[in-house]
Amino acid sequence: MRLLNKKAIVTGGSRGIGRAIVEQLAKDGCSVVFTYYAPTDELLKIETENAKKVEEELNNDNVKVYGYVADASSFNAAQQTVNFALEKLGGVDILVNNVGITKDNLLLRMSEEDFDLVLNINLKSVFNYTKAVIKNMIAQKYGKIVNISSVVGIIGNAGQANYVASKAGIIGLTKSNAKEFASRNINVNAVAPGFIETDMTSKLTEQQREAYMNFVPLKRFGKPEDVAKVVAFLCSDDANYITGQVIPVDGGMVM
Repeated sequence: MRLLNKKAIVTGGSRGIGRAIVEQLAKDGCSVVFTYYAPTDELLKIETENAKKVEEELNNDNVKVYGYVADASSFNAAQQTVNFALEKLGGVDILVNNVGITKDNLLLRMSEEDFDLVLNINLKSVFNYTKAVIKNMIAQKYGKIVNISSVVGIIGNAGQANYVASKAGIIGLTKSNAKEFASRNINVNAVAPGFIETDMTSKLTEQQREAYMNFVPLKRFGKPEDVAKVVAFLCSDDANYITGQVIPVDGGMVM
């Protein structure tokens, strides 16, 4: 349990990669506050049920796990999340900026609203939560921040201009923040997943899956747990001399 007694915030932790990250951190002894959100009451009800399941499965005598409703695009919500974590956990040692959405379309057909929405949730959320938590990390002279980017933020992808821009922006923000906070004993890194079995990839047709598989040397999609294990490593003291890096978890897709 290499994260025993550590305390973390994970954004977008009720399902997919985020849920796997929460589970892995908890398995390693870390208490977690994870956020979730939905744009409608009906969808929020579903996310709340997912969040309660995560809490029930992971809470034990050593680890406390709490779900918290927060719009990732709002700085005020980020600050409230940090305040909640400080109250419930007694501190924040780790921040995992995982939350993300897609609104794919060719640029000619992409609306300004969909471009702004993806940038605000995927990229601005990293600014929001980092800014909200950083004073606490500086004061304690310790922190681990892991930002979830994507391989498409490195190589680009047709039909995803908004998503790619947000994920490439996360890489730039990661490197800048790593340089700003290094003297305060705060490590900032990014993980860039490739094709991972999540709700996003489940929407692909069989033909699309086969086409994408041609770009993956390992000839399979990854699992959320593959990403979560790398995140947990970067959050641990085993990674104390790693900062400002982007680690692809992609089956060899990007070399």
